[in-house]
Amino acid sequence: MQTHAPQVVGRDEEIEYLNRLLTEAREGRGHAVFLIGEPGIGKSRLGTVATSNALRHGMATLRGRVGTMGTMVAFRPFSEAFLALIRRREMPDPESLGPYRQVLGRLIPEWDDHNDGNGSGHDAGISAVILGEAILRLLTLIASDRGVLLLLEDLHGSDPETLAVIEYLLDNLEDQPVALVATLRPDQGSALDLARLADQRGTARLLELQPLDRQQVRELAAGCLEVGITGVPDQLAERLWTDSAGVPFIVEELLQEADRTGQLLAGADGTVQVVEDLRTTVPAAVVRSINSRTDRLSPQSRELLLLAAVIGHRFPLSVVRRASNVDERLLLATLRAGLTAQLVGPDEPVPDWYAFRHPLTAEALLAGLTPPERSALALRCANAIEELHPGLPGEWCPIAAELAESGGEAAKAARLFAKAGQRSFEDGSMASAVHLLDRANTLLAHDPDIDYRADVLGDLLHAAGETGQFDHPAATAEAIDQLDSLRLDHRKVAALYVKLAGLEHTAGRWSAAPVHLAMARSLLGNQPTDADLAPVDFMAALLELTKSSPGRLRTAADLATRAAAAAERANLPSVAVDACQLLGILSREHDLDRSIAYFQRARQLATENDLGFQRVISHLYQAGTICLAEGDVTELEHARQQALQFGAIPTAYEIEGALGLQAILRSEYARATEIIEACLEVTQRLKLSRGAPFEVVTMAVLAGHQGKRAEMETKLGELAIWGERASHELPLSFGLARTFCALLEENRELAESEMAQALAYDAQNPTSYHMAGKNGLGLLLGVLAGRNGWAHYESVSATAGSKMRWNRQFVELAHAVLLGKDGKAADAAAMVEQALESSALYPMARHLGLRLIAQPAAADGWGEPVAWLRQAEDYFHEAEVPAVASACRSMLRQLGATVSQRRTGSDQVPAHLRQLGITTREFEVVQLLVDKIGNKSIASRLHISPRTVEKHVASLMTKTQQPDREALSSFARTVLQD
Repeated sequence: MQTHAPQVVGRDEEIEYLNRLLTEAREGRGHAVFLIGEPGIGKSRLGTVATSNALRHGMATLRGRVGTMGTMVAFRPFSEAFLALIRRREMPDPESLGPYRQVLGRLIPEWDDHNDGNGSGHDAGISAVILGEAILRLLTLIASDRGVLLLLEDLHGSDPETLAVIEYLLDNLEDQPVALVATLRPDQGSALDLARLADQRGTARLLELQPLDRQQVRELAAGCLEVGITGVPDQLAERLWTDSAGVPFIVEELLQEADRTGQLLAGADGTVQVVEDLRTTVPAAVVRSINSRTDRLSPQSRELLLLAAVIGHRFPLSVVRRASNVDERLLLATLRAGLTAQLVGPDEPVPDWYAFRHPLTAEALLAGLTPPERSALALRCANAIEELHPGLPGEWCPIAAELAESGGEAAKAARLFAKAGQRSFEDGSMASAVHLLDRANTLLAHDPDIDYRADVLGDLLHAAGETGQFDHPAATAEAIDQLDSLRLDHRKVAALYVKLAGLEHTAGRWSAAPVHLAMARSLLGNQPTDADLAPVDFMAALLELTKSSPGRLRTAADLATRAAAAAERANLPSVAVDACQLLGILSREHDLDRSIAYFQRARQLATENDLGFQRVISHLYQAGTICLAEGDVTELEHARQQALQFGAIPTAYEIEGALGLQAILRSEYARATEIIEACLEVTQRLKLSRGAPFEVVTMAVLAGHQGKRAEMETKLGELAIWGERASHELPLSFGLARTFCALLEENRELAESEMAQALAYDAQNPTSYHMAGKNGLGLLLGVLAGRNGWAHYESVSATAGSKMRWNRQFVELAHAVLLGKDGKAADAAAMVEQALESSALYPMARHLGLRLIAQPAAADGWGEPVAWLRQAEDYFHEAEVPAVASACRSMLRQLGATVSQRRTGSDQVPAHLRQLGITTREFEVVQLLVDKIGNKSIASRLHISPRTVEKHVASLMTKTQQPDREALSSFARTVLQD
């Protein structure tokens, strides 16, 4: 008799679907399926079938399973799958993953360049969706041109991060050569919710495995008994159907038990005869089957299996040995007996770990124990884990916590859950951290150590805020008040209110956060310590920035200054770094050198205290200030590379957004489009909402700087979906997008109105975006309109914002216009030259500026308005901005200057000749003058009259300032050689 039927029975439709899934994956059309059913229904068997079929077609296969402690160990099935691939030497070169190799260090320790060897070096800033993107890229790399099957088993015990990664994979498999097969029980929970939602959305197929019917149970029994279907006695078939309820595992267990106890005899004619009655009950049949096997073992061997069962479906052999205190010979003998009895088997890929053949096996073994007996076994295992693994690294801590709770030691379990939760937070497994800390907080409900309870609640509030669980039951003032009523130190109560305020701030509930912060201040009284004051003041600074008031930036700076000083005195480096970063941002408006100094201090503190992520962020802010000051993106590119190496992918894409804006200002529109579209795609794909409003505005700026109004307005309309979160982008949308678009339409009245709106928004709610116009273009437009004079110029030019290179070009042009009005022609012309140097990086703004100052220069008699207009006209003609090009030509005519004819072939005229006013026909004459031929010959070749040629030559001599025809011919040769 066979332990398992040689063929899968009753699953033809499911197998057909799995085969189709694998075929489509090999063709590059990935999809997923959830196999759902009760224990023993055949989920794993179908997974094995899928794996065999995939291997038969040359596909790569990966398998990972969530253990019974899966809710405690983030991403375990992915780690198991990839580590097995490494052991099989089938892992592709990880360097081809780029920055995602470092991200996968979360799953594959040897890929984590920041790992200190103790499991604590990994970056805490990696989210599940970023990890999902990294896994997707690795799967695609593994698949190559053959496709890959990823089999994830027992997802009903998954941690939140694993489910988040799976959800991400489901949303992005469509164009990937990946087939995802997942199995889970129909237990109510997050995994089942995910499967059902994916089925509704069409990102996965949900297949609920139904029990076998009578005929299928008979067919299954025939396979196990190695007889034809008619060789299964009716009595046996009926009893199997009745007692198994159609669950294949129980059918097989019942048959094996009947065979082992001699109830089945093989007939000579290839049939089976029933000797004893097979009447059993479910699940008692499984319990008796397993007990009958373990009864043959010695008491010590049975105890070993009970210790293993109390740990769970999977168990480490070393822990069982330590908890039982038996010698290795007995342990191995028990293991061999368990293997022979089909109770246990190796749990690949971890050598020390074994697993019961089915989850019901462990449950059945424990069914006959009393609660005190189970508790005693659990405590023995918990103590063994602590002895074998001092400090409880990795997954040992939550496993020991589970066992301690099962053993009735609530206080010990709570502290272990808290420890595991804090580690999860540090590792970036935020949702698991909330789960673990919540369990600790619940177990501590009656613990007399209220100080420790307060610490755990504080960590829970922090983790809940980071994961967006803003309505967590513990995130209430009542939870804090309960500890306060137990006479918790008022300073700790205040600290909890600060953390609750931080959670409300992150949630965007800006009316509730100040209430909690005010409560914290009142509890601290009039003489708070630096350790108390630093986080309070920093939180107050952040809350100040949420207000819509003219003085919010100044007040926030005062609070952040106080917080930074207090944090350094109290040795709170994380708070000090945050405060210095905020001060650096706020100082950009007033003193660029001071801003950079703040960021340097933040980097120094972060480096000294091993705050890797904060160090990278500080460098980013510093590079951003340098870019604003001089327009040089070199340091910003370097900061981006650091962020990628660190695995801080969301931060890297935020830097990409800033680089995209710089590309717009430099008139590198194609590159800007590529950068920003990539940023938007990744932002939406990874659900990174933090920088989304800015990226939307940047797309609008891109359209506005090319005069594409409809496209610009469409993008700006998307800001509405972000509500109040986009309020800080409003000055930028009016000052850098709409104003420029109006200027490129030659609608000066509208441009004035748009800039006035930008300045009004900034006055009501000062922005930290310094290129919105207040310190640059707004001043120039005011000077050109006659509203702004020397007093306003002096006020603006005194700000640090006016010295930023983008703004500086407009400030210098405004200065030139004011000097020209005062009759200081030479000084005005010199200032224009200075402005042209500042604007060298920004072609569109440079030529728009020349167009804007040409009119007052001509009116006041200074500078070279004709030359400026010709440069501007040529630029805007080439840039296909007809309104400005036409306006430049109109002004040239008003000034009595010759105007280049824009007819077919004008693009062949070199730019510097077009700026001299040389027409297409005149350039044709220039080309023929190289050969020093006469007017008649030129006329013949160009099919014009000699008189017309004579006029062209005279015009060319005037425009090029050449004294005679000979000099003009030499000029022509020089031009054409260039």
